[in-house]
Amino acid sequence: MSFLKSRKWWLMLPLFLIFLGVAYWLIGKIQYRLNVMDIEEYDPISTLKVEEHQLKKAKYPFIDVHNHQFTMPVQNLDDLVTEMDELNMAIMVNLSGFRGKYLEWSLENVNEKYGNRFALFLNIDFEKLDDKGWPDETMLMMEEAVAKGVKGLKVYKSLGLTDKDNDGNRIAVDDPRLNPIWALCAELNIPVLIHTGEPSAFWSPKDKHNERWLELKQYPGRYKNPEENPSFEEIMTEQHRMFKNNPNTTFINAHLGWYGNDLEKLGALMDELPNMYTELGAVLAELGRQPFTGREFLIKYQDRILMGKDAYNKEEYYTYFRVLETQDEYFDYYRKRHAHWKMYGLNLPDSVLKKIYFQNALKIIPGLDSTLFEND
Repeated sequence: MSFLKSRKWWLMLPLFLIFLGVAYWLIGKIQYRLNVMDIEEYDPISTLKVEEHQLKKAKYPFIDVHNHQFTMPVQNLDDLVTEMDELNMAIMVNLSGFRGKYLEWSLENVNEKYGNRFALFLNIDFEKLDDKGWPDETMLMMEEAVAKGVKGLKVYKSLGLTDKDNDGNRIAVDDPRLNPIWALCAELNIPVLIHTGEPSAFWSPKDKHNERWLELKQYPGRYKNPEENPSFEEIMTEQHRMFKNNPNTTFINAHLGWYGNDLEKLGALMDELPNMYTELGAVLAELGRQPFTGREFLIKYQDRILMGKDAYNKEEYYTYFRVLETQDEYFDYYRKRHAHWKMYGLNLPDSVLKKIYFQNALKIIPGLDSTLFEND
């Protein structure tokens, strides 16, 4: 009897699978009839007829102060430099210089042919702040790295979010145990490019009202559960307090400090913190949707804004050029999860473009080859 029951279940399995297949097909047909589709699929072609300027090269040579090349110790740089030339990128700052042998090999590879086209920033381990030898060993490593050609320090978002001390406590961005590091950067005359926190929407409910819903759907790990993480306001307050407590150190606040959606707030910070600069990496979409306010902001703070891109992709720079240089209307950003809205050109004056593209970076990053910009 048990054999017959078992056989009966095996016979029902194909019927069940057929039923599921038919149900899935019917659901698809119903969705089609009702014009139901996922937001990721929806990609309408605009019928708007306006002037367009498809730029593939920056008007002036530029310095990308926010880039990541994770294989630089062994990377064949010829192809990358060819693409940089096509974009009119004079210098790329690789923030992922790391440390130790990795850093040494990166410097050797760069200096073999392209010593004036790349600048490397050092990365240090803040979780060592309770270990024996802190901060002296880390400071000695920093001094040696700068002597070998390192141009700055890059601080990743783990500081303030996930880095912990030996007691298991979160290390605040303004932890006083880190003060010797910031002081040494001032002494060595190198800037600190620091990424703190994440977009504030990552802390908001994952519902239909959240602008970054699509990104949180595609990358659920980016959501910051308020019950498990310090708040956005707490982390950013720590960062701003750290800037204020170290007035002699130059800080480049990455990603417009995550206040590209609140330029009034960002402007107040710029006024309060004269040692804080900022850059455009991965947040251009915030400026491109507010062309009047964005243009006014970049002009007002033209001496403190730097060009940055973040993840390297040649074609994605085209959108940066178009937003900064043209007055085009209603065009796409290159990544829907960052901007489901359209872009508008800011049409910045040439004098402002030059400052953002290269002059400001030359001012605060030591040892860059200014002869690459002499004709501009």
